[in-house]
Amino acid sequence: MNPTVLNTIKWIGTGAGVSGAFLIALNLGIVGYGFALFLVSSSLWLAAAVAQRETSLIVLQGTFTAINVLGLTRWMGN
Repeated sequence: MNPTVLNTIKWIGTGAGVSGAFLIALNLGIVGYGFALFLVSSSLWLAAAVAQRETSLIVLQGTFTAINVLGLTRWMGN
């Protein structure tokens, strides 16, 4: 993967994760949007981890992606 693209993916993933954390911490009743941002973040970081062949980061972000899908699915069901 092109290093510029990889760097962009990482920074967008970081921004989405930080934004999701703020939404949840503000306790505005929009937790689902926080999970959606976390899902974007973990998915982008998972893609970066795969591109860099970072096994520990693949496991971590794969797990976070699954948790975020679960959280978003449960939030949408309410």
